[in-house]
Amino acid sequence: MNFASRETHIHCLHYWSEQRPDSVFLTQPISENEVVEYTWQEVLSQVKSVAIYLKSTGLPPGSHIGIFGKNSAHWIMADLAIWMAGFVSIPIYPSIGSESAKHIFSHGDIKALIVGKLDGISDSWKSVKNVIPNAINTVRLPLSPDIDNARTWDAIVADKSPNQALKLPAPSAIATIMYTSGSTGLPKGVMHTFETMMHVARSTEEEFGLGYGDRFISYLPLAHAAERATVESAGIYTGGHIFFTHSLDSFVEDLQRAKPTFFLSVPRLWIKFYQGVNEKIPLRLQSALLRIPLLNRSLRKKVTKTLGLQYVRYAVTGSAAVPVEIVKWYRSMGVELLEAYAMTENFGYSHCNRVGDYKEGYVGHPQPSVDCKISDEGEVLVKSPANMIGYYKDAAKTHEDITSEGYLRTGDLGELDPDGRLRITGRIKDLFKTSKGKYVAPVPIEQKIGAHPAVEAVCVGGSSLPQPVAFVTLAQSLRDKVPLDAATTASLEADLSAALVAWNQTLEAHEKISFMVIAGEAWNTDNDMLTPTLKIKRRSIENHFEPKLSIWSELKQPVVWEEANAANNCVGSARTPDAR
Repeated sequence: MNFASRETHIHCLHYWSEQRPDSVFLTQPISENEVVEYTWQEVLSQVKSVAIYLKSTGLPPGSHIGIFGKNSAHWIMADLAIWMAGFVSIPIYPSIGSESAKHIFSHGDIKALIVGKLDGISDSWKSVKNVIPNAINTVRLPLSPDIDNARTWDAIVADKSPNQALKLPAPSAIATIMYTSGSTGLPKGVMHTFETMMHVARSTEEEFGLGYGDRFISYLPLAHAAERATVESAGIYTGGHIFFTHSLDSFVEDLQRAKPTFFLSVPRLWIKFYQGVNEKIPLRLQSALLRIPLLNRSLRKKVTKTLGLQYVRYAVTGSAAVPVEIVKWYRSMGVELLEAYAMTENFGYSHCNRVGDYKEGYVGHPQPSVDCKISDEGEVLVKSPANMIGYYKDAAKTHEDITSEGYLRTGDLGELDPDGRLRITGRIKDLFKTSKGKYVAPVPIEQKIGAHPAVEAVCVGGSSLPQPVAFVTLAQSLRDKVPLDAATTASLEADLSAALVAWNQTLEAHEKISFMVIAGEAWNTDNDMLTPTLKIKRRSIENHFEPKLSIWSELKQPVVWEEANAANNCVGSARTPDAR
């Protein structure tokens, strides 16, 4: 057979197994100091064995099989085995709640389940385990928790069952149903074919010049379109080398091992890197060093090597906007951060900045073969070759979100500059009306506040108040010091109060922030403040703070604390926040 066309992920697996059978494809840490490497030929062998097993279970062609677990080499192998067997994969976020998981199992018609690495999220596994349908066939990947009556991947691979003919999938076949992260309600099942997924992989190869020898690190959830497109699919298509992480604590070491040449991340991590460097080398000192040519080169080299980014040719950020000041800081360090914009519905293929063509506040031009326009209502409409074929079992929603001309209604508000660059100005559903009856778009305000070094995450709300309010979580370096001493607290409040005055000077009268609330604990998926892709869940955050807003507004203070910082006896208690 000719696999050179690389029409699907399975074609690519066969192609690279023929071309470079002994080259390493996947590197999986199994401890802080030990890794296991899998060559293309070894991956093909294991995938084929499991595909034969899955097919032998008697499920009809096209059946849906779930994958639940953290990123790992065997997560990708499981995906490939499902496809090789002629089935459809449904990835499930490892940090998902029981309600969403129950919905996906039922709505997604999942007939079998593959469970992978789940260390560090035992609570999530307990909640999901209780909603798994009875008698569902389950396969355990290496590094997975113990599961009664489940076959292990290793046992299946070791079982030398008779070989069976396996057909290559058709490019037009449905490959996966990806459920959205559920920031505005129950997750929706987005259907993608091999064709839509491979288009992104081919374009990523062409646009970024990727090829054999490029290195990726996979740590954003593989249940998310961005990771699935630019790491899994692009890595498989280009013959790349994909590394994985051992744990959150070893992330920097894992990154330094991988030495990625292409690195995708989200604003939350870019901001953490920025804040971490600034803790060790204050911004004022950095500015002084950068003005001296010899020290400039030394500082940039030290910073990028410390972060494991010294070989990165392309650094991409998505999911939400990165504050402009932080983008400029990375550029000063020699890392040109390229902001991208896309959705699960177009498999992460819509807009991206180009190297040397950054414009402040914009997410760049449409990617090749993508057409973008702004509706009369200001909504961003995108026609992409990677657009979904629809929502699973929801023809009405599909008809609502895809126009008769084939444009995806993104739900985002935006504007185009004369050269066709796109700027996102907000989300239609994020707009809220203050008690004065004025509409506020929170995203541009959040971008200003999010650039402050003391802030890790921010949500602007306050529909019950005359003026908006900002809810923020403190940077990790500050949370690690809770309870703060009186001097640190006073300095922080003074700094944020001054910043609030400066921000308000740039805003319209109805947008000015009345006060800022410092959250008593970090926002994460466990407390339902963040989606699995680390976006803020506005409804959850606003519902959490709403009962206290009227009391805080009467204090007439620019900065209030949700819970007490024991050092100055502010409103609340001195509970140490969850800093994971």
